[in-house]
Amino acid sequence: MNKRKLIFNILFLIVVFSITFYYIFHNQDISDILEIIKSTNTGYWLWAILCVIFFIGSESIIIFYMMNSIKQKVNLVHCFLYSFVGFFFSCITPSATGGQPAQIYFMKKDKIPIPMATLVLMIVTIAYKMVLVVLGVVVLLVRPSEIISYLEPVIGICYLGLLINVICVGFMLLLVFHPTLAKNQLIFLVNLLGRLRLIRRKEHYLLKIESSMKQYKDIAIFFRSNKIVICNVLIITIAQRVLLFYITYLTYRSFGLNEANFITIVVLQGMISVAVDMLPLPGGMGVSEKLFLSIFTPIFGAVTLPAMIVSRGLSYYTQLILSAMFTVVAFITIGRIRERNIEK
Repeated sequence: MNKRKLIFNILFLIVVFSITFYYIFHNQDISDILEIIKSTNTGYWLWAILCVIFFIGSESIIIFYMMNSIKQKVNLVHCFLYSFVGFFFSCITPSATGGQPAQIYFMKKDKIPIPMATLVLMIVTIAYKMVLVVLGVVVLLVRPSEIISYLEPVIGICYLGLLINVICVGFMLLLVFHPTLAKNQLIFLVNLLGRLRLIRRKEHYLLKIESSMKQYKDIAIFFRSNKIVICNVLIITIAQRVLLFYITYLTYRSFGLNEANFITIVVLQGMISVAVDMLPLPGGMGVSEKLFLSIFTPIFGAVTLPAMIVSRGLSYYTQLILSAMFTVVAFITIGRIRERNIEK
């Protein structure tokens, strides 16, 4: 929760947003775009906002369910705040790398052991990315003609995104289901930092790793032997992902369009996520917009640009704003637990 890093990430977000804004609206008549957007059926937007709320809330349910499965008492309301915090920091950091550390910070405030929080969140992330991997593999191996015809202009970046996600998921699976590997990685890192004189008290950190890894290993064994829990998490995650991708279809309908079926639009939006999920840009900003315009122009036609603005506004910026609001709530409530305890 380094304040300088937070400020840097926000500034980086503003810079990327400014470049994206210029790219989108350069040589465009903004007044005409706004007129087209004003003519849409905003009732679909309300459904889209609900999809965003349920999308974030789904992760809360997963965290609550997994914590209870390992007999860790946790407040459901706090689980919702953990999720909003995670999505806020994921939205403003490259490759969504800031989400989990922020969540662990608040879980630690609630006296949830760090090894436990780390492993639960890692499984959440694996499930989250696994849905993308399965979608990408099915589409790019089966190659359904209708879907591929839309993806053809950007097929290269789809393959790249899938490859990066496969490597990421594979590495995390090793860490979760082979705790010894995770332990060796941490010991190697501490020894390296010690040799480079970047940390002091190397032995202290090595002892902490030794003590915490036992708990990490015990929980990993539990999840490895309770496959029903993992299956349930995957099912909820699939529904969670579909909710977010469905926003593009709701956007499509809000413009009075109804020729394309929702499965095609949901799958295409999912492939955009496959392509941009691991890119070092907050929310895949810039690239997501470019891919939307390249893929959906045959479907949205003349309203593709206004539709992209509405779709991204609902799926990403609404998520960012709601998450920011509840992150403030988390700092006021959970974030001050230690201070209140000291006062008592």
